[in-house]
Amino acid sequence: LYGMKEAGMTSDKPFKKSARIVGDVLGKYHPHGDIAVYDSIVRMVQTFSLRYPLINGQGNFGSVDGDSAAAMRYTEVRLEKISEELLADLDKDTVEFVPNYDDSLKEPVVLPAKLPNLLINGSSGIAVGMATNMPPHNLGEIIDATIHQINDPEVEIDVLLEIVKGPDFPTAGIVYGLGGIYDAYKTGRGLVKIRARADIEEQEGKRPRIIITELPYQVNKAKLIISIADLVKDKKIEGIADLRDESDRDGMRILVELKNQANPEVILNQLFKHTQMQTTFGIINLALVDGQPKVLTLKEIISYFIQHREDVVIKRTQFELKKAEKRAHILEGIKIALDNLDAVIKAIRSSKTADDARTALIEKFELSEEQAKAILEMRLQRLTGLEREKINEEYKGLLEKIAWFKEVLSDKKRILEIIKDELIEVKDKYDNPRRTEIFKYAIDIDDEDLIPVEDMAINITNTGYIKRLPVDTYRQQGRGGKGIIGMETKEEDFVKDLFIASSHDFILFFTNMGKVYWMKVYRIPAAGRYSRGKAIVNLLELMENEKITAAIPVKEFDTDSYLIFATKKGKIKKTPLTAYSKPRRTGIIALTLLEDDEVVSVKMTTGDQQVFIGTKKGKAIKFYETDARSIGRTGQGVRGIRLKSGDEVIGMEIITEDTSILTITENGYGKRTSASVYRTQRRGGSGTINIKTKGRNGDAVAINRVEDDDELMITSSGGIIIRVPMNKVSVIGRNTQGVTIMRMKEDDKVVAVAKVAKEENGEDAEVDEE
Repeated sequence: LYGMKEAGMTSDKPFKKSARIVGDVLGKYHPHGDIAVYDSIVRMVQTFSLRYPLINGQGNFGSVDGDSAAAMRYTEVRLEKISEELLADLDKDTVEFVPNYDDSLKEPVVLPAKLPNLLINGSSGIAVGMATNMPPHNLGEIIDATIHQINDPEVEIDVLLEIVKGPDFPTAGIVYGLGGIYDAYKTGRGLVKIRARADIEEQEGKRPRIIITELPYQVNKAKLIISIADLVKDKKIEGIADLRDESDRDGMRILVELKNQANPEVILNQLFKHTQMQTTFGIINLALVDGQPKVLTLKEIISYFIQHREDVVIKRTQFELKKAEKRAHILEGIKIALDNLDAVIKAIRSSKTADDARTALIEKFELSEEQAKAILEMRLQRLTGLEREKINEEYKGLLEKIAWFKEVLSDKKRILEIIKDELIEVKDKYDNPRRTEIFKYAIDIDDEDLIPVEDMAINITNTGYIKRLPVDTYRQQGRGGKGIIGMETKEEDFVKDLFIASSHDFILFFTNMGKVYWMKVYRIPAAGRYSRGKAIVNLLELMENEKITAAIPVKEFDTDSYLIFATKKGKIKKTPLTAYSKPRRTGIIALTLLEDDEVVSVKMTTGDQQVFIGTKKGKAIKFYETDARSIGRTGQGVRGIRLKSGDEVIGMEIITEDTSILTITENGYGKRTSASVYRTQRRGGSGTINIKTKGRNGDAVAINRVEDDDELMITSSGGIIIRVPMNKVSVIGRNTQGVTIMRMKEDDKVVAVAKVAKEENGEDAEVDEE
């Protein structure tokens, strides 16, 4: 800017080639690379980089799409009018000048700056061990805050926050939440969340559209569009039919056309989450104060600007006082000469040389060297009456100025009034309306109101992959059907668990190591029927050898509910549900396990229900949960069933007398038996025979509480899933072998069984009888 001023490239002069000023700066002040100089010029021209551009450019200076500027030989520049406010009074000894690199010229250390450019245009940079990242602000707000602080130096920062609403970015956008702004202004550091301005258009008979007209600061529009396209291509965002950039010289316009069935609010929410349509600006108000780096509050920044302006006004006034006094001194000498004109002429005429004449005037009229010199250089026209009157008027005016300058220098209030007047003048010239809108409250991207409520089938494989997909992906089949492929698996992998939950439910994941993890269903990655899904280790911070063994959906953590745990070695534990409402990302202890024990099942109860536990070798026990007292989250629990050698618990159900229990074996056989035929015992007993496990059946795999209008999803290790209605399975006795539930291929085994929620049993579901 100083180089352009010196080269005469001011706002009222014609444009000149950028290469010209680049050469000047390189040759005079900055003997390094020309790219650094030209890039600085380019940034100061760009209306999307600076809130108040400092250089007026002609030609291609880049775009918000990341296009680079044309070469410096093609573009032309001159100072913007506002830059001249930064450079004003530079020639009045207002700031310190230092020698340039070869000591041939002087350059200013700082600029006089009538306006606080550090705040209105911001600044960013990285040094060793520190960084600056100051956002731009609205000039009017900053000036109003500065004037207020001049009037009241002890003003509370909360008052300033009412004047300065927050950052004002050149690309507009919307700032959500005042917390980050307050932190930055009160401490010098804060995080500000910025969103693009996007409007949803829904017209009858036409596809819904999202129109994006403003972007967060420093976001590349072209890269944003590419990132949206990639998300659509990778199916991370579904529902977008078309994407077009319709921006022109009148403004920005990105059109996102949606599919007819798409939810515009959900799509928009996903765009905010996965793209730079929402960014975070980390404010660090670090600046050099007397050569030392310091993180500043808003009040401190304004205070240092006021101090700088005080110093500039004082030095400017001193300069103008000295100049006025010097001129008044000359005029006093001229007035003496005019009052003694004949004697002055006689003295000059009688002198042989100019030096003699100067000496004669000094001695005869007690003049100074400067006064005598001015008299000798005076033109004869100044002797006319009119010219003499002008000299008197000028002298009188100078005396008034000198008195004013001295008054200013002796009164700090006068100095502050001058600063305020100049600030008001700058505001009147350059203020314009705020561009960035600020919303008081932050908006969570994961706002559940934008997530559709639908029931999902959750699949978990033995090697730890998980996915969710709508339950209507599976068609209903009759008993003994072949099933459909529900998930592609590797040969060494198999589907281990399947359950149904609403997209808004909480899922509590319990592991074999006795820990619990917390997650919302909609956070589980959605995938197609033939996809394995995503590794759980990428969603939950599981430890080595830790696997998910039980998971239950929870709508809310109420005080009247309990969780009952069953372990492989026959222990049970009852704990209030509220004890598990705030797990950490790394999980929390769900119960303390003994060596070689694992969690098998977890159920939610009311605290006074009946518990049914089944084992691998076909034994079962039924008892009231009141037999087990409620204990803390980290407790070990008590014995639920006494096991024989080689046996282990496979499942637990909460039952009533009018329901039935379906037991399924690994070879696809099973039996449905009324819960009433099992006698109620005290917990800790050996139980009774539930199903025969020798011969064709193989070991028992799962037990489920069922009713006539229930349906089960049965999963095999080969990834085959079959949906079986319970009204196709007859209720039979307790100590029996059962019937065929799922026909198994050779070497295939049943591994998981889950009950379908009743609302999923559509009346018009396709039935494929064998």
